[in-house]
Amino acid sequence: MTQIAQALTIAGSDSGGGAGIQADLKTFQMRGVYGMSVLAAVTAQNTLGVQAIHGVPLDIIRAQIDSIAEDFQVAAFKIGMLGTAEVIECMAEKISGKPFGRLVLDPVMVAKGGATLLQQNAVSALKRHLLPLADVLTPNLPEAEALTGIDIQTDADAERAARILQEAGVQTVVIKGGHSGGSQSETCRDWVFMPDGQFTLESPRFPTPHTHGTGCTFSACLTAELAKGESVEAAIRTAKQCITAAISQPINIGHGHGPVNHWAMRAECGK
Repeated sequence: MTQIAQALTIAGSDSGGGAGIQADLKTFQMRGVYGMSVLAAVTAQNTLGVQAIHGVPLDIIRAQIDSIAEDFQVAAFKIGMLGTAEVIECMAEKISGKPFGRLVLDPVMVAKGGATLLQQNAVSALKRHLLPLADVLTPNLPEAEALTGIDIQTDADAERAARILQEAGVQTVVIKGGHSGGSQSETCRDWVFMPDGQFTLESPRFPTPHTHGTGCTFSACLTAELAKGESVEAAIRTAKQCITAAISQPINIGHGHGPVNHWAMRAECGK
């Protein structure tokens, strides 16, 4: 019997269903991958913003990871919102043996509505403990700037930032350009820097406020493709195609920054 690809997400929950664990599991399902989760934080959240955040105790986080490792064959995993330095250090300790295949690290720092999701002291912990473990890092422009101290305006700036992140131990860096031009540019350019080359991906900018969960969905799709055995480059290209489809066909849910359309990923991108 054919083994179904299995992927894991380690992140916070979004009670509104548009980002975090919920978006990741929806994405895994749409990409034909069986998804599992380790909950690192609980948020009270909707399309209007984040109203409350509660961290999951470290012993429960450890227990979740041990439970997954005991029973499943995880081929790839992603890490999203962790929130605090303590959780980051706990996570690095638990996954340093890489029991779950290739790691996609999405350095979630700020919610779509502006709420801070990563404490300031946790940024240095992220750089010190998790960047060296990441096979693929997927920061947006503000996150890449925060991690490197570089104001990214040009291709050369993006390359300088990526090299700093690779020197920290990351294998492949994907700097997502959705925030370029003050989020007003006609196109969105993503820069991809691999150990043996680099390329860019572009898509039109669509006039919609419904982009909640974009980063989570992109990184989850990339993780799903890696779990299915795709190369890193092929996984990145598929993730770009899928998130473009999800943004371009909004479902208009909520009164603020609504979620992207996860159904569109299967209709436009196949399995």
